Amino acid sequence: MVLLTGNESAWAEMSEHQQAEVFERHEKFAALLEARGHQITGGQELTPSAETKTLTKSDDGKFSITDGPYAESVEQLGAFYTVESDDIDDLLEICQVLAEPDGAIEVRAAVDHGEEAAG
Repeated sequence: MVLLTGNESAWAEMSEHQQAEVFERHEKFAALLEARGHQITGGQELTPSAETKTLTKSDDGKFSITDGPYAESVEQLGAFYTVESDDIDDLLEICQVLAEPDGAIEVRAAVDHGEEAAG
């Protein structure tokens, strides 16, 4: 999983030209993944964090739904990709195409419980 975080207000303040340049980097990212044997299996740009609904459960078992993100932060999760890859180092190198000065890219492997159960 490739998680893209950043400052939502920085994106909102970009010109259309600047936003188009970001989208071009995403196209380059996808092309590099394909050319180097990685496969995008999913992904999506997310709505702004202000539109988040957060569900929590208290110790007494009651549920609460609130508007806004669970964690208050300057950086928000803005998009994600799911990528099949056998080479994490190469994937990290390709992710550099998407790097922004106001954000971070987190790459995490998914746990395969099928292998654990069989192992």
